[in-house]
Amino acid sequence: MAKKDSYGYTGKILNVDLTTGTLKDSPTPLDWARQYIGGAGLAARMLYPLLTEKIEPLGPDNPLLLMAGPFVGTAVPSSGRMAICTRSPLTRLWGESDIGGYFGAEMRQAGYDGIFIKGRAEKPIYLSLLFGKAELKDANHIWSHTISATQRLLRKDIDEKRFFTLSIGPAGENLVKYANIMSEGARAAGRMGLGAVMGSKNLKAMIVVGDQPVPVANHDAIVELARPVNKIMMKDFMPDCYRIMGTATAVGPAQEIGAMPNKYFTQGEFPTHDNISGATMSETRLVGFDGCHRCPIQCGRIVKVSEGKFKLPRVNGPEYETIGALGSMMLIDDLDAVIKAGYLCDDLGLDTISTGNSIGFAYYLMDQNKLTFKEVGMNLVWGDPEPVIKLIPKIAYREGFGAILAEGTRSMGERYDAADLAVHVKGLEVSCWDPRALFGMATSYATSPRGGTHLDGDMYMVLQGQVIMELGIDADDPQTDEGMGEVAAKSQSWRQVSNSLIMCQFPTYSVDEITQFFNLVVGRNTTPQELMHIGDRIITLKRLINLNLGFKSEDDSLPSLLLQPLPDGGTNGMVPNLEKQLNDYYAYRDWDRKTGLPSAAALKKVGLADLDK
Repeated sequence: MAKKDSYGYTGKILNVDLTTGTLKDSPTPLDWARQYIGGAGLAARMLYPLLTEKIEPLGPDNPLLLMAGPFVGTAVPSSGRMAICTRSPLTRLWGESDIGGYFGAEMRQAGYDGIFIKGRAEKPIYLSLLFGKAELKDANHIWSHTISATQRLLRKDIDEKRFFTLSIGPAGENLVKYANIMSEGARAAGRMGLGAVMGSKNLKAMIVVGDQPVPVANHDAIVELARPVNKIMMKDFMPDCYRIMGTATAVGPAQEIGAMPNKYFTQGEFPTHDNISGATMSETRLVGFDGCHRCPIQCGRIVKVSEGKFKLPRVNGPEYETIGALGSMMLIDDLDAVIKAGYLCDDLGLDTISTGNSIGFAYYLMDQNKLTFKEVGMNLVWGDPEPVIKLIPKIAYREGFGAILAEGTRSMGERYDAADLAVHVKGLEVSCWDPRALFGMATSYATSPRGGTHLDGDMYMVLQGQVIMELGIDADDPQTDEGMGEVAAKSQSWRQVSNSLIMCQFPTYSVDEITQFFNLVVGRNTTPQELMHIGDRIITLKRLINLNLGFKSEDDSLPSLLLQPLPDGGTNGMVPNLEKQLNDYYAYRDWDRKTGLPSAAALKKVGLADLDK
């Protein structure tokens, strides 16, 4: 029976030293867990003393930490996610990605809150964690294989009907700067290049299965609270849309307000966008659904392309970000081509957002006469999907022009004397939510510890009506700068809580219900405001980590293309006033605008004044 002060945690972390081949258990730092919850928050505290400028992202000393939170593997709805954290090879700053599916829950049910990996194996290996027994096994027979082939081969190795995997594809093996770690074919620890870190360690895959319950303070009460929460989610408008059309339900609304990128962020309207919408996919290509542990929404799509040059069997269908990055980014309105491109990225282990941005930047550079046919080996013409399909494997295998694309848009901008045109923040390609339509995304992108991700603040959701009034996360006008910096800061802090518990962003249960679940899991009497305080602490800690890794305050910026008005579309020619928002954001956090440093008072307020002592 779990001790009272350890409810919500298995109490163990698996330490893997790939250089020596040793595996050993260490206790979960519960004192830190009480201050940082779990997931990405606890990972940040554990990695804080280790991540310095001396650590090379693709060197053996760069740690890779998989960390679940107290919700993961319990009866709390939509709690199947897990955080993976390291130093990013793409940004060289804090690297973090959440991944859904079942691996995190199974890891916890196998007896572990996290897996800490360091070193580099001499030859390809994979980690097996079956019912609490950890082993390193030879992976030569699965090295060089795609994600789907790797999973098929692993099934021949493992004498279990049911187990779950994390693996990298050729992109991770070839150290593509935005390679993914994939789970069960389509769930991705995307962005940041975590797959390249795994590849640099000669770690091809991890497999897990567990059968032990996660210790919680009051299981029966969690189940009782989950029943009405699940029923409400099944009836609420947005979860229902996700269930019917997946995240691609956002294509139409985003195009209408000008939030979806077209023609590499330079065109406000895309008249034929409906051809690649969630509704069209559901009506013409959808054959099944997919979801994560304990989630009633099942937002994943299973699609089939029955005929034509992009013919595919049953595969996982593209989400909103993939449709934007591999579709509208290049003015491609062929749904089958977008499905094919998304599938190739998943199977080769590539982040679809960074892949689409990098290819889209190449289209734009050729359009601006900064890139030639000879350099690329083909013409890049807006609306033509053929180059996208051809370039994706070249990126994964670093062949020809693909080797240049594999470094990301920041590197491409420097190479082609077009640094001011590359759309990235801190080196991370920007997601498919344009801050000219949703002003709060300006601060959300600029101040994110990861860079150009929409998932460090959720302002794209807040500005479309998903507000949290009790925490002051509210904005009536999506195109105003007034108060936006402060709202973005609050939303950012709450997101740190979500990524530490760890839970999906799509369920619509309330802050009070989330807090109730937390208290029932860990056996405390915490308030929403106390959770927000922890969120403030976590985002501040990540700022300190980035400062240790070479971050400068001028890195809190937006690319020039996103600050130029568009003559058409739903943005109405407006652009956010980033400086005003940032001044408000820094003032709210009590951080120094010139240095980026939190003040002594700010550190004391969030409980970080004695961090190095």
